[in-house]
Amino acid sequence: MNSTVVAVSSNGVYSFTKPNRDGVTLLAGLGVEGDIHAGVTVKHRSRVAQDPTQPNLRQVHLIHQELFTELRDAGFEVGPGDLGENVTTSGIDLLSLPVGTLLHLGDEAVVEVTGLRNPCLQIDNFQDGLLKQVVGRADDGPRGRKAGIMGVVRTGGVGTPRGAGKNQQPPAPPPPQEPE
Repeated sequence: MNSTVVAVSSNGVYSFTKPNRDGVTLLAGLGVEGDIHAGVTVKHRSRVAQDPTQPNLRQVHLIHQELFTELRDAGFEVGPGDLGENVTTSGIDLLSLPVGTLLHLGDEAVVEVTGLRNPCLQIDNFQDGLLKQVVGRADDGPRGRKAGIMGVVRTGGVGTPRGAGKNQQPPAPPPPQEPE
């Protein structure tokens, strides 16, 4: 399967969803230009309340389009930008990538994976019951998080829909993703 960027999204104000754009500019060490979550220090409200000086390891939120198909099959209509992500991909198993993986988005931009997205209750405010779909627990296993991954911008550049996506995994043994 070809790996592609399906959509890019950003919003300069706090809101759960983000409008899709023709392109976004990724800024090294900051995130998506003009996005409310861009910056050196954490911008997510719950984390700012804990400690506003902690580093921003959540500069870019990436989600896989395949999740939307799974959610549609469960009765939920979700599309690019709806869950607050900046980059929607197709053909990349984002959830299995280890921390430190470098995702090349298009010709220039590089995002380093920092961890799984830790979904919040706002997901149920968007669509009732959706949180349970993206944070499941097997009867005998650990909690599974499927709402995408977080990353930091290592190399800036322009991201556009239909841009190529590829990944470069860190040297073995890579650490697994944990909620960020």
